Amino acid sequence: MAFTRKRQREQQLQLYSKERCAGREVGPGGSQGLLWRPQSRGWARLAGNLRTRRQGRARARARPPAIPSQRLPTDPPRPAAGLCGRLLEKRARPDGRGQPRPSEDEGRAPASFRSCPHTGKRTSARFSLLLLNLEEYYFEQHTAFHVQHQGSPEERKIRGSLKICSKSVIFEPDAISQPILKIPLRDCLKIGKHGENGANKHFAKAKSLGISLIFSQVYFIKEHNIVAPYKIERGKMEYVFQLEVSGKVEDVVETLLQLHRASCLDKLGDQMAMITAILQSRLARTSFDKNRFQSVSEKLHMECKAEMVTPLVTNPGHVCITDTNLYFQPLNGYPKPVVQITLQDVRRIYKRRHGLMPLGLEVFCTEDDLCSDIYLKFYEPQDRDDLYFYIATYLEHHVAEHTAESYMLQWQRGHLSNYQYLLHLNNLADRSCNDLSQYPVFPWVISDYSSPELDLSNPATFRDLSKPVGALNPERLERLLTRYQEMPEPKFMYGSHYSSPGYVLFYLVRIAPEYMLCLQNGRFDNADRMFNSIAETWKNCLDGATDFKELIPEFYDEDASFLINSLKLDLGKRQGGQMVDDVELPAWASSPQDFLQKNKDALESSYVSEHLHEWIDLIFGYKQKGSEAIGAHNVFHPLTYEGGVDLNSIEDPDDKVAMLTQILEFGQTPKQLFVTPHPRRITPKFKSLSQASSYNASMTDSPVSPGEESFEDLTEESKTLAWNNITKLQLHEQYKIHKEAVTGIAVSCNGSSVFTTSQDSTLKMFSKESKMLQRSISFSNMALSSCLLLPGDTTVISSSWDNNVYFYSIAFGRRQDTLMGHDDAVSKICWHNDRLYSASWDSTVKVWSGVPAEMPGTKRHQFDLLAELEHDVSVNTINLNAVSTLLVSGTKEGLVNIWDLTTATLLHQISCHSGTVCDAAFSPDSRHVLSTGVDGCLNVIDVQTGMLISSMASEEPQRCFVWDGNSVLSGSRTGELLVWDLLGAKVSERIQGHTGAVTCIWMNEQCSSIITGGEDRQVMFWKLQY
Repeated sequence: MAFTRKRQREQQLQLYSKERCAGREVGPGGSQGLLWRPQSRGWARLAGNLRTRRQGRARARARPPAIPSQRLPTDPPRPAAGLCGRLLEKRARPDGRGQPRPSEDEGRAPASFRSCPHTGKRTSARFSLLLLNLEEYYFEQHTAFHVQHQGSPEERKIRGSLKICSKSVIFEPDAISQPILKIPLRDCLKIGKHGENGANKHFAKAKSLGISLIFSQVYFIKEHNIVAPYKIERGKMEYVFQLEVSGKVEDVVETLLQLHRASCLDKLGDQMAMITAILQSRLARTSFDKNRFQSVSEKLHMECKAEMVTPLVTNPGHVCITDTNLYFQPLNGYPKPVVQITLQDVRRIYKRRHGLMPLGLEVFCTEDDLCSDIYLKFYEPQDRDDLYFYIATYLEHHVAEHTAESYMLQWQRGHLSNYQYLLHLNNLADRSCNDLSQYPVFPWVISDYSSPELDLSNPATFRDLSKPVGALNPERLERLLTRYQEMPEPKFMYGSHYSSPGYVLFYLVRIAPEYMLCLQNGRFDNADRMFNSIAETWKNCLDGATDFKELIPEFYDEDASFLINSLKLDLGKRQGGQMVDDVELPAWASSPQDFLQKNKDALESSYVSEHLHEWIDLIFGYKQKGSEAIGAHNVFHPLTYEGGVDLNSIEDPDDKVAMLTQILEFGQTPKQLFVTPHPRRITPKFKSLSQASSYNASMTDSPVSPGEESFEDLTEESKTLAWNNITKLQLHEQYKIHKEAVTGIAVSCNGSSVFTTSQDSTLKMFSKESKMLQRSISFSNMALSSCLLLPGDTTVISSSWDNNVYFYSIAFGRRQDTLMGHDDAVSKICWHNDRLYSASWDSTVKVWSGVPAEMPGTKRHQFDLLAELEHDVSVNTINLNAVSTLLVSGTKEGLVNIWDLTTATLLHQISCHSGTVCDAAFSPDSRHVLSTGVDGCLNVIDVQTGMLISSMASEEPQRCFVWDGNSVLSGSRTGELLVWDLLGAKVSERIQGHTGAVTCIWMNEQCSSIITGGEDRQVMFWKLQY
């Protein structure tokens, strides 16, 4: 998907011709280089293609925001995201009227032509940076004439553009019938001014001097604009080029001689060093043209040197950032003079590693697109960091930051599809469509490519996602392990990677042939090694000695063009005699479109949803490195890992260049995103999981489909409606009934009586009907910390700082029982099924069994201690899950603990706060825990793995909260009620309430009525206004 988008943008650039009139060139298309289509989040661009700033953005903003995983039935089908479909649409509709392209153009590089107003001749811009070698730079171009048969009756001049590059000279004729000429500088025998010596001396007096190149090898490219392997002519030859501006001949010859000396150096490191010095000298002599600013009032903040990165090539120039825009001006003015991005359109920025060095920065103007608007590589890490800081500061108040953990939460709860989630993880792991050594990686999910029908309900249809490709075949794995054991350090199991530039272009050669030619020095691969068949490719991945590749996003997109040889490319003939054409599909696929649709269905199937986390552990997670990787047979060459080699420590230039080349060509392992096991996705299938342990049973008892959560169907709709309108909460009544801060709230089942506790040591009973205080009870002179009502509404329990728990009979109006069970203050109590759970500052949580005496004055009931959950520090809060099989506790030192109550064992201990944990609670489906602390953080923890999957910071500590798993209503130390969108990682609403900290909060079962208590001694009653 991503790479194909990129390729289309370059093909579009080539649709614009260069009009060369009076020695002046008009560049391609200005701001018209980007196309917008309805119902799209945005389109990718290739080298320097500038977004349509006015019309395109206006149309984009006019569109309603897209829902990530849903589409209304009336919506039109989503356009294919890849380049493939765009190329087909463009080639089928060259004039915008839906007429097909003439058949004689099949096999040609997509191009459009327009007439020069002076000559009437059609010209075509066929040049591309892909014609350069890897790590080569394009410096300058001059309008010139290639003089053939000079001085003879057959003399002929071919007009075109002479391009000076760091390792070659390229001549692009205006006439597309003529091939592009590429002369490597290392093959040049002599470079000079034609006519200075010998027989040409008298001729030179009459004619302007030309440039003479005597060489031993020349490449002929794109003759008749057809993309094909380069033709090579060898032997001693001389080409003469006359510049239209003859006064530049001497400067051009001097430049060529300098570059020729660099190309002829023996050591590759010395070559690169000299070329880099030439490049830096050119950059130092130039600066950003301030006349390119969009407004005269713009203020310059920073300017530095950088390179714009596109697949396989980079383009040097100057980066400039002002208070409103980010600019990049290519040194060579190609493909346009300036790339400009308005800062207010930026949605995401990421620091990137380029060549394993912290030098990259990628800028996105869309929320979900994998393809960026510009990718910059800096020469100094500090320049990259400074630019990042400035843009990030600008975005701080405009854009919410998304982390791997926040995306994980959205995926777990069904708000992101498997496809979308993998795209986000690839992006966060430094995978970019601009860097083929770090191209987005997707898994093979289907293993059956021979059956006539595809059965997605059969687990045997799917690949084992818990194993890397190299470990899927036991026999091959055994051979690899034998070699691994015998290998000296550093050891690795696989000699090739699962993602590399060669593998990416292996899949995409039919729509990106020029990239393959660039990577392979003007040749396609051997016909029998091409991407000929889905089944053959899968079989080779299972059996091949060195083939362990995964897939790319295009296999799960909507555009099937990469499977079809629509350009009619001559990709060679196989040993059996058949020509390489379209990719052979499995029997169960009736068409390329059907193949992709079934691939997508497989990716989103229940089986893959249940096991995708296992593949994520291998590629992005804790099984990527170390002992876990060894145990999972997932060890690749050390050079592929981040931090595997320090290029700065390599002093020998040759060794450094060789190492960098190896890294870029071999492929790179994604940046590690998770260091603990990745949680499963919440799917209905989990109900059938083994219930061997009580913990697993508790996790599978509750409904877990994203739409159901853990509520009954009859009340689910009302609760969803309430939480969807939680921002419309309005204060209904408020009463000051305590002398100190309110610490606990409990409400009778009919809602008529409200019980509150306070640091003033009293338990109050307030009537909502009469709006009168009915009772005030004091058990001791110490503060009360919490309260709850027992089933039947006959008894209120209060916890106290005097180490006791008090039972109060409502019917008889007196203290009924006292539980003296702790050695320090009791901070929080919970009750379920005749069991009392008490947390204390004595570093314990205790579980009690017993029922208080029914009649006052009778013998007190003996409470039996069932379990004691020991902590290292004081426990400040506890909560139970819906079925009371799990308990979460929060301590004064920032630890969140998750306990299995049926075995009284600690499942997870997470240090996620820098101070006291104020509150902690399970989501309704028991899959997650939310905690708040005095450090101002709201943390979401996955119960199954104990992984911290989301963390958001607030300006003030949130002392208490209620939540539904997606949204949070919290009470702040400032007295506000805050509504949080966890999936969007933002505050949706701030509601003014108390004049002091909100200390406790209660919500009824229908989620429509809320009561809060605060340090201002107020008890406030809130209602939702629909």
